[in-house]
Amino acid sequence: MKNRIFVALLLSTVLALPGFAQQADTSGQAAPASQSAGPRDPLPAQTPTDFWDGDDPNLINLITHPFASKKYVQRMTRPIKDRLNELDEITESNRGAIKDIDTRAQQGIQLASEKTSLADQHATDAATKAQLAQTTATQASTRVSNAEQVVGNLDQYKGGAQTEIRFRPGQSVLSKPAKDALDEMAAPLKDQRNYIIEVHGFSSGHGQAAITASQKMADSVVRYLVLNHQIPVYRIYAVSMGNAPTAAEGTAAKHVSGGRVEINVMKNDLVSSAQ
Repeated sequence: MKNRIFVALLLSTVLALPGFAQQADTSGQAAPASQSAGPRDPLPAQTPTDFWDGDDPNLINLITHPFASKKYVQRMTRPIKDRLNELDEITESNRGAIKDIDTRAQQGIQLASEKTSLADQHATDAATKAQLAQTTATQASTRVSNAEQVVGNLDQYKGGAQTEIRFRPGQSVLSKPAKDALDEMAAPLKDQRNYIIEVHGFSSGHGQAAITASQKMADSVVRYLVLNHQIPVYRIYAVSMGNAPTAAEGTAAKHVSGGRVEINVMKNDLVSSAQ
């Protein structure tokens, strides 16, 4: 009697365990489907074809079916492993994309920094050139002002040394006293640049003959100054006055007999000080 009761209880337990196993399997498969999100489809719930799910209905399978076999576990966990593998692939792809974006961002930041440094260098060079141009313009303006002052003072000559050379009537050759007088006058003019020399020739007689004679005497003086004292020709202004009357200080104008040449040295002290 006791044996029968024990066998009945054992059979009831064996028959009840598969039902609990199927309920646990159904709830375990439904959880991933409800928790999945995103564009992928949820895992489909497996519907067993029968109670044994492909196992032969015999006494041995009846006793061992409630215990999960290796193939049974693999069959149940294969979809989950596949989905986990997909998630790993997606994670790895996202990691590569993030790394590539970070690399590009660093390169962009470095390129922008280099361009900023180059722009700063160009701005500094431009400022330096502008300062140099301003300095050059200021110097040029100063030189122009000095040049204008010099040009304005070009005609500010004052009378200096005066020398008179006498000639015998009808002659234009310089005598020994005349040459000595010219040497004494020209010696201080060596290495000077702020002077001009006026040479006025006078001669007795009338008309063109007097003008020609005075021109010859003035040319003799100019020739001597250029050849013997290296005075530039452009600094000498010779004029033949002919028989023009001359007036001494405090007397009336009168004609002078014979020939003579007046030499006036004109100096410009303003130009000398500006130089």
